[in-house]
Amino acid sequence: MRYFILLLFIFTTSSLAAQIDSIPFKRKLDSSKVDNRKAKKQKETRAITIADYKTITLNRDTLAVDTSLTIRKEYKYNYLRRDDFELISFSNIGQSFNALGRDFENRTLYPKIGANARHISYFEEEDILYYNVPTPLTELFFKTTLETGQLLDALLTFNTSERTNFSLAYKGFRSEGKYQFNQVESGNFRATFNYRTKNNRYWVRGHYASQDLENEENGGLLNKELQFESGDPQFIDRSRIDMVYTNADNRILGKRYFLDHQYNLLRPKQDSLGTRTTSLGLGHRFSYESKFYQFNQSTQNDTFGEVFESPVADRATLKTLYNQVSANFSNKTLGQLAGNINFYNYQYFFNSILINDEQTIPNKIEGDEIALGADYQNRIGRLHLKGGFRYAVVGDLTGTLFDASLLYQINDNNKIIGGIHGSSRAPNFNFLLYQSDYQNFNWQNKDVFEKQQQQSLNFIYDSKKLGVLDVKYSSIDNYSYFGINDEITEDDYTNGVENAFVRPFQESNTINYLKLKYAKEFKWRKWAFNNTIMYQEVTQDNKVLNLPQLVTRNTIYYSSDVFKKAMFVQTGITLKYFSEYHMDAYHPLLGEFFVQDREKLGGFPMLDFFINAKVRQTRIYLKAEHFNSSFSGYNFYAAPNYPYRDFVIRFGLVWNFFS
Repeated sequence: MRYFILLLFIFTTSSLAAQIDSIPFKRKLDSSKVDNRKAKKQKETRAITIADYKTITLNRDTLAVDTSLTIRKEYKYNYLRRDDFELISFSNIGQSFNALGRDFENRTLYPKIGANARHISYFEEEDILYYNVPTPLTELFFKTTLETGQLLDALLTFNTSERTNFSLAYKGFRSEGKYQFNQVESGNFRATFNYRTKNNRYWVRGHYASQDLENEENGGLLNKELQFESGDPQFIDRSRIDMVYTNADNRILGKRYFLDHQYNLLRPKQDSLGTRTTSLGLGHRFSYESKFYQFNQSTQNDTFGEVFESPVADRATLKTLYNQVSANFSNKTLGQLAGNINFYNYQYFFNSILINDEQTIPNKIEGDEIALGADYQNRIGRLHLKGGFRYAVVGDLTGTLFDASLLYQINDNNKIIGGIHGSSRAPNFNFLLYQSDYQNFNWQNKDVFEKQQQQSLNFIYDSKKLGVLDVKYSSIDNYSYFGINDEITEDDYTNGVENAFVRPFQESNTINYLKLKYAKEFKWRKWAFNNTIMYQEVTQDNKVLNLPQLVTRNTIYYSSDVFKKAMFVQTGITLKYFSEYHMDAYHPLLGEFFVQDREKLGGFPMLDFFINAKVRQTRIYLKAEHFNSSFSGYNFYAAPNYPYRDFVIRFGLVWNFFS
């Protein structure tokens, strides 16, 4: 099915390629901002621009499609398609990413299935975009991978009428990798629609997402000192390096159906300035998702201890059903106020009940949750207020979720943003219950673990002249993490079987976390120097939250029009560096990172050279990644026993078609 979708996009874009790659010429558009009755009388013909092609987020924030070539686009041109400043990638693209910075704000009130290290490229509800375009829009994102494979993210969106939009998107990925048994592949299919009636009294939108993420697991380097860190020429071919095992893989598969719609009891009206006056509506949001995480291994390996049976076939499944009913009131003076009630049903389960000498471990956690909530936002001159809360009245998993923020636009060049967050909810399901064919990975903590609580304060000063300063302070209670059991001995470390002793824990003491990030770009003629620096400080009684104190990224680049302004070019060098720290280790069976305190990693530079170009709506990217790897020492790791990638040249493009 996924290859059929891919072929559909290729044939579609091939036909579009025959057209002029530019914004179409004049078409009829209603450019007035008056009500529908006046709009019938006030239409004018004007040229369509890129600003008419809109993307819409889950929170109904609207952004114009952007085909420019900037340094921010360079930072986002990667597997995740977002800035990865606070992440470091494993050797293979898409394999996993270790955290260099953390944010503890919960985006949802409910816990997730777990396997966080494998979910970073999974599209959640808030990651799905909706569209509103005057003519069909196609976007192709392509980038080479390592050895055999490719990365293609293709989008087609079109309006069947002024008020009806559909989109189809597929992200297909495969990368064999440089090391043995290290192949990663994934498929993320998304389909969306949105519709609004002519009188604007009813609107509806929804999406379907089907996602499959697969990863071969090799356990990391077996003899890193001799075969990797020594720089021995015979092991520069990474396929010759011995791995811990070559017979395991993990997988995430999820399907989601989402619907959001609202009916306005009072017909929305606008005043002479185009500002909506008063409206009252009833809304409903529905989401059903089925997801599983599995780990397979053909034969037992001592890395994880003894097994009940072999081959190993672990599988955790989570099915959730969410309904929200809301009433929404909007007034140009009072702002927008919404009250809602949320119903959440969950079933997290394994195939069988486990009974041993110590305890009986059930095969499922299931139940219903009911929560009340409210949301508010308003603009008062230069001040924009926004906030919301959720409070659980029925259920064991959830507690509260509160967010509030304000934005004050001082002038055209300066603004300040402040925010506060508080939440309380149970840890992810794999902390509460887990079953495995490996004997050491079976636990039931539902009645033992407390709800994890987070509070944070955030302040941002954004100045076009002085840069952007982002300060965030977080306080965490009952912090949940994976760590190594005290039963481990020094011989276990020597034999490389510490993974067999990984368990879920909760920190009883409060953790305080301060993060300061500053970004500023300096320009001189056609040259620019872009800088992002992050400082972090963690105050804790036990070292369970480990992060580098300093992370920095510095790019010097040159920009210019060439070939009589037919092409725009940017070229430069980026340096990324983070200080040494006790980097979290990766656990393939759980798909999680766990705390370790025996090895400090980091403190190595990563240098990239890039040449990017833009021709019309096409952006072309060429990058020499980590070109200093061969002469700065083979100590570059993304996690213990898992190296960062060697020097590699990769290229690709982003191509937009308008018709």
